[in-house]
Amino acid sequence: MLFEDLGLSPALLRALSETGYTTPTPIQAQAIPPALNGEDILGAAQTGTGKTAAFGLPLLQKMAKMTPVKGPRKPRALVLVPTRELAVQVADSLKTYGRHLRLNVTMIFGGVGMQPQIENLRRGVDILVACPGRLIDHLDSGHVKLDAVELLVLDEADRMLDMGFLPSIKRVLSRVPQQRQKMLFSATFEPRIRALAMELLNKPTEVQVAAQNTIAETITHRVHPVDGPRKRDLLVEILSRRHTDQVLIFGKTKHGCNRLAEQLETAGLKSVAIHGNKSQAQRQKALDQFKSGKARILVATDVAARGLDIPNLPLVINHDLPMVAEDYVHRIGRTGRNGASGEALSLVAPEEGGLLRQIQRMLKADIVMQTVDGFEPSRPIRLDAPIPKNGGGQQRRQPMGGRPAQRPGEQKPGGQRAPRKAGARGHGKPADRGAHAHAHTGKPGGRPARSAQRLDSRA
Repeated sequence: MLFEDLGLSPALLRALSETGYTTPTPIQAQAIPPALNGEDILGAAQTGTGKTAAFGLPLLQKMAKMTPVKGPRKPRALVLVPTRELAVQVADSLKTYGRHLRLNVTMIFGGVGMQPQIENLRRGVDILVACPGRLIDHLDSGHVKLDAVELLVLDEADRMLDMGFLPSIKRVLSRVPQQRQKMLFSATFEPRIRALAMELLNKPTEVQVAAQNTIAETITHRVHPVDGPRKRDLLVEILSRRHTDQVLIFGKTKHGCNRLAEQLETAGLKSVAIHGNKSQAQRQKALDQFKSGKARILVATDVAARGLDIPNLPLVINHDLPMVAEDYVHRIGRTGRNGASGEALSLVAPEEGGLLRQIQRMLKADIVMQTVDGFEPSRPIRLDAPIPKNGGGQQRRQPMGGRPAQRPGEQKPGGQRAPRKAGARGHGKPADRGAHAHAHTGKPGGRPARSAQRLDSRA
């Protein structure tokens, strides 16, 4: 099947051809035709399979055919994303696919000043890509209205509909016309989240191109048992042996990632850290250094588990296992993309056996354990060990910013704000805090090499 077979317009086909894409991925082939027919879509596919184009191409085509309402151009399509980095990446992809269409794509997210966003909104918008927290700010200030929205997309919908986000999502949806087409896309849909998604959709077409929580077959997995205090030493040993590989390392806390990056630097391994406490400029600088090769190692919290697309990233290391098994899917999805081979290493302490068991149950497969000489753990890993309340030192899963659902100034479920205590920090925008790492590769949507001839964009 070719893109020409999906009913896309000549303008879109021209843009795809110019970027070297001719063959749609399975999620694109199955989702684009019903989306063009105006059906609601519930789409699930593993990371790196091109979900951005699956909703982006029909969205652009429908917007190009619609006649804008008279007066100032208000958003006619709204794409909600959980992080500022995804907002940038999705907007870049839409601009690339729609380069021959006269459509204005604008993005708004936290972590930057509002005034430039206000000016962009005043100039007129056709397609708005936004994080819920900052979008609510603009809605409350009257800088944007959503009464003209005809198509709504929730990207990474499993997180968007998680309990920490649902109040914000509902506030936004209350400003959007009820009669609208809706598309929800994600790599995973837990039963509870799927039930919430179904409440928002009208007789959706379900598109699932792989079993839930599956990982690309091109990724090999391995566990290195090691005592917790010796993880850093083992990590240095591994990185020293593989001194040419680019490596993404996941830690469990912001402070821990900073410290680990500093320790690796001391060991002579050029490293940068990225997490939710860093400003957008700091995060972008770290990513640029990583992408350019100035820093071979990127240490990150789960903010980098989604939306980070580094072409040909060969190795991902879990310094700490995630508290939630599904996050393993997203972490490991940073490697083995677009058909390339990848490797996933996890350093597992004996007290993390319960977390490892969760991951293996989700994958429905065992992960090979290989002890490294000189780093044998003091006791074996017991998969039947109970999971500590803090996940063996890990933080509980929080709304996207990694913070408790209720803090001074944040959204209450009913849309009211809790009183802000004197000196309280933060602005209470759960969707814009602890944002995931953005890797603006210059290849729209994190696309693959042209030789692949497939539109395999980021997760």
